[in-house]
Amino acid sequence: MNREDFSILNQQIYKRPLVYLDNAATTQKPQVVIDALNNYYTQINSNIHRGVHYLSQKATDEFEIARETVRQFINAKHHYEVIFTRGATDSINLVASSFGRTFLHEGDEILISEMEHHANIVPWQFLCEERGCILKVIPFDDNGELILDKLNELLTPKTKIVAVSHVSNTLGTINPVKKVIEMAHQHHIPVLIDGAQAVSHCKVDVQDLDCDFYCFSGHKMYAPMGIGVMYGKEEWLNQMKPYQGGGEMIKQVTFAKTTYNDLPFKFEAGTPSVGDVMGLRVAIDYINHIGIENIANYEHELLSYATERLSSIQGLKIYGTSAQKAAIISFNIGNIHPSDIGTIIDKLGIAVRTGHHCTQPIMDHFGIPGTVRASFALYNTKEEIDSLYEAVVRAKMMLE
Repeated sequence: MNREDFSILNQQIYKRPLVYLDNAATTQKPQVVIDALNNYYTQINSNIHRGVHYLSQKATDEFEIARETVRQFINAKHHYEVIFTRGATDSINLVASSFGRTFLHEGDEILISEMEHHANIVPWQFLCEERGCILKVIPFDDNGELILDKLNELLTPKTKIVAVSHVSNTLGTINPVKKVIEMAHQHHIPVLIDGAQAVSHCKVDVQDLDCDFYCFSGHKMYAPMGIGVMYGKEEWLNQMKPYQGGGEMIKQVTFAKTTYNDLPFKFEAGTPSVGDVMGLRVAIDYINHIGIENIANYEHELLSYATERLSSIQGLKIYGTSAQKAAIISFNIGNIHPSDIGTIIDKLGIAVRTGHHCTQPIMDHFGIPGTVRASFALYNTKEEIDSLYEAVVRAKMMLE
């Protein structure tokens, strides 16, 4: 599926064709995205929102067209609910800091899940330390599915925000986030969704979900690194304090007082990564051209094929067997350390991820040091999965 658009995949690693299966860490970039970056820096490079000259106005127009592209992609109600950040981590930190400084006090509770990426754990821990809040955790079962009955028990009058991942970057679980949001909203509790692993794999409609915040990165959806999005409902963003101070986020500055700019600029202090925003816009156009449903169906086909092949290897255990799952497989073989497997696989030209994947609580749940993780994207093939299978079999023979 459009593999020819990704020239990086044509190279050889250790004299073998590259098999890139580390897409949950970052996706490769199609040529049109690379061209968009080149075009920006060679044709219209200029600071935005601040100049009357042609290049500044051109760059500003393109930047705001990109914001509208994102709005349509996630079906936000207003373009000014789309805040550009450096990535999903930056987006979550923005909400934790701004929402927390505005609304949270000592004794308030923050609710996350046991399967969260560290980026959706540590910022809330910062807040708990600073404000005297309490962090509570929704557990998951051994299939990698959230135990929603526990969620009901954990929601209390002291709960001020719920923050959960849409798709687990380690288990591949597609969480029932719409149900989580409904349950929280019954108690008038806002919900943040970490969508970093979801936006390139399934349709995201923030109005249908009714989430209060939705955070994601560009680099996991074929866009450049260093750009991301924080969607927030207007009602919350208007009440929240700015995350950072500086240019763009102000209306007027005196030594006595500063008044803040309107949305979205209130949360976009300083010069943004304009070229990367252009790349994000083109990446979204690229996904839309192929069709997110077509991508989801193809990746599910790859996931099913890879699960069947890898499961046939004696002693191999897959972590994350939810009925609703994205194209991620984490596995171990017996007592072999995952890093040893990954090292051998790498020498065969196959890029996978090993370790705890920034989800140490998941590893603690299963009592393991880490896993080998293969994650798939629209440009992967069944032939590459066959290569992975053969490499894992070879590693198993060498290490047992």
